[in-house]
Amino acid sequence: MTERHDVLIVGGGLVGASLAIALDRLGLDVGLVEATPAGVMPAVFDQRNLSFATATVNALTALGVMAKLRTATGPIQRIHVSRQGDFGRTRLQATDYGREAFGQVVVAREFGEALEARLAELRRLTRYRPARFIGLGDASAEIRSIRIADAQGERQISARLLVGADGTRSAVREALGIASHEHDYGQTLFVARMRAERAPDGTAYERFGEHGPTALLPRGDRHFGVVHGVATAEAEAVAALDDAAWIERIQGVFGWRVDRFLSTGERSAYPIIKLVAERMTADRAVVVGNAAQSLHPIGAQGFNLGLRDALTLAELIEHADDPGAASLLDAYAQRRSEDRQRTLQFSDGLARITANASPLLRPLRSVGLLAADTSGALQSMLVGGAMGFRGDVPALCREAGR
Repeated sequence: MTERHDVLIVGGGLVGASLAIALDRLGLDVGLVEATPAGVMPAVFDQRNLSFATATVNALTALGVMAKLRTATGPIQRIHVSRQGDFGRTRLQATDYGREAFGQVVVAREFGEALEARLAELRRLTRYRPARFIGLGDASAEIRSIRIADAQGERQISARLLVGADGTRSAVREALGIASHEHDYGQTLFVARMRAERAPDGTAYERFGEHGPTALLPRGDRHFGVVHGVATAEAEAVAALDDAAWIERIQGVFGWRVDRFLSTGERSAYPIIKLVAERMTADRAVVVGNAAQSLHPIGAQGFNLGLRDALTLAELIEHADDPGAASLLDAYAQRRSEDRQRTLQFSDGLARITANASPLLRPLRSVGLLAADTSGALQSMLVGGAMGFRGDVPALCREAGR
């Protein structure tokens, strides 16, 4: 007998798990297909530092996830942006906008543990784990089915709506026949936890360079989350550096803004690509998060954008009789269009212009940094986007009274 749900989510990472929690609040029967077994965290929940926009913090608080974090988050109260080789800088202060912080820094592994704790409380959720998506199954006007392989062998599961939340290399997206376009930036991102003589004071630093951005994020454990972009051709050599040489490299990029770097933790490396699905929906199916779009990490908008995908979908489902109705999916694609396009254009444009080594662009970039530092209108636009208030924002992302 085929098991049937209201909504079936393939992918138990950041966006898929968050969507499952949001849908459970609505009283829906949800299935979640996860690649990892119980007790094992998905690979995405590693030492990466997630920069949660204010809209994301609002939503995760409403979903009961933030309360499950066992360690303190790092508030981003100030943002300092500059570029190596260019003059000028942009500084943003949260109190100038009547806020305590622009967002919070959370370690991915700790966020994964909080999500897992919240998922464990859901009584209507059916978790298929470990399970592998094999392909699409039978379909009709009312249901969409998939085939999975798990401890019970190969079997079929169906739902009124199928959600692909299975990441950049989405098997669901491919099975649905949704084409995608990919761009390789030729950059690799290194991530590490580092300690300096000066403890974080709420300032997030982002320093652009020819081969990608380097950022210092204020974690809640008196360490900095370091993100360092290098040319992919250099990645192997950078990975081979010992701790002393790595610290020297980061010191050379940032100078003495936080005094001397004292120690570093383990480093992880990730290639940087952009992948954009041509469409987000199919018959009784939708792709969300990185399955719909993977973007350059500059500006730290990836998960924030993906969560707004999930929450917009949940909000539309709340007011519908059929979660997989064509009219609902059309409305979803329309609502997500502005936020998605503007965020993709901003991150891609910023990544390209800041990495361009042409000397002709240096004075233009410098003027741009100076303008952003002095123009209230330009700063307001940047702040609104950075905080996740772009386009038709899901209700859970908004703040009461704003």
